[in-house]
Formats: sequence, C-alpha cells, structure tokens
Amino acid sequence: MKKIILFFGLVFLMSCGSSEEKKKGFEYNRTQKEEKKFNSTGGSSVPVDMDNKGIGPIKSVDFGRSVDNSMAEQGKTIFSQKCTACHMAERKLIGPAMKGIYERRSPEWVMNMLLNPAEMLKQDPIAKALLEEYNNVMMLNQNLSQEEARSISEYLRTL
Repeated sequence: MKKIILFFGLVFLMSCGSSEEKKKGFEYNRTQKEEKKFNSTGGSSVPVDMDNKGIGPIKSVDFGRSVDNSMAEQGKTIFSQKCTACHMAERKLIGPAMKGIYERRSPEWVMNMLLNPAEMLKQDPIAKALLEEYNNVMMLNQNLSQEEARSISEYLRTL
C-alpha cells in the first residue's frame, strides 16, 4: 500500500512541476510597433509613389512597349547571382517580393535603388520606410553597372 501511495505521490509531484514549456528552435514574436506596420490583409504600410524617381544617376527610363527578351535573360542571370539571397519573385524574404514592383515604384526608383542603395536608404522616404519595415536590414551595394541594373529592371518586368 505504501508503494502505491508513494507512486501516485511522485506522479502527482511530477505533474505539478513547472508549467513553462521548453521552446525548441527559432521563435520570433513581433512587437506591437511591428504589428502596426501591416494592414489586415498582410500588406505593406509603405506608400506607393509612382512619381518618386529616387536618388541617384537615373533620371529617366524608357521601357518601350515590349520586353527585350535578351536583356531580360541577362537580368535574370544577374538577379539569380546577386539578388536571390534577399529577394524572391512572389513572396517576401529578407527584402520585398519583386513581382509587380512597377505597380508600386517607378522604373527610375528601382534602378536608383539598385545602383545607389546607401544614399537611397539615407535620403529617400520610401526606401527609409522599407528599411524600417524589413527590420533595418540594409540592401547591400552590389556594385552594378547601369547596364546590369537596366537588365535586372527588364527582367523584373517579366515577373
């Protein structure tokens, strides 16, 4: 009888132990400030401003009516080598999704961001808002030429 009481006593004590569960793996909880950045549909709070051309050497971009497939293929290769660590076509990663970028930003803004990310992140209001939205992870300067940035821009039209 003593053994049965002792057994149930031990089971009782073990079940009344700490209520804290051990956490496994990576866990990230958004702060209230971060939660306010997203609307109910999960979208971004960064404004759309098609008149903003950004800060940098690009003042005007003429895409033409149709996509230059040869240039877009070159852009795809460069994008795959230099951009996919942080950007995906259809979903957010470390940086924003690229699909539909020209519905949110002007071509000049995109190219200036590719060519001049440090100054854009310091001075451009949209780039600063994106920096804040993406947890202050700065876009690195990939030292692209204007031709490479133009090719990436053409590729982004195909997404």
